[in-house]
Amino acid sequence: MSFSLKSAAFTEGAPIPQRNTCDGANASPPLTWSGQPEAAKSFALITDDPDAPSGTFTHWVVFDIPAAQKELPEGQHPGGIGVSGRNDFGKIGYGGPCPPKGHGPHRYYFTLWALDVPSLGLKEGASRETVEGKMKGHVLATARLMGKYERRR
Repeated sequence: MSFSLKSAAFTEGAPIPQRNTCDGANASPPLTWSGQPEAAKSFALITDDPDAPSGTFTHWVVFDIPAAQKELPEGQHPGGIGVSGRNDFGKIGYGGPCPPKGHGPHRYYFTLWALDVPSLGLKEGASRETVEGKMKGHVLATARLMGKYERRR
């Protein structure tokens, strides 16, 4: 069984519901995973938009998700499951898709890593770059889910 990431809110390549964007409730979508390696001791998740005008924009960073966890419920908040990092909105926690109006559809990648350590030893608010640096050499497997969102004029 391969490591996979899914959402009850949208399927691979499909539109992300407005509820999970800045135009709606700005609630993180529900995520579930399966097929993780038995040796996994924690997970880390990063959501980003490679189509942002200024380059890849990070919307969500969560790390130190316990190995026993198999989901993040909708509306996951800082202080919930795992430790929340800082997104490119300058906030801790989830910041939903919010591309410029009339800019066309953007792709949003939810990437989950299975790690061989129970903790990255970082505090809440850690940057994506710091989290990725601490993950180096500890990744056992990667799962990815992509959804799209477009704000019309």
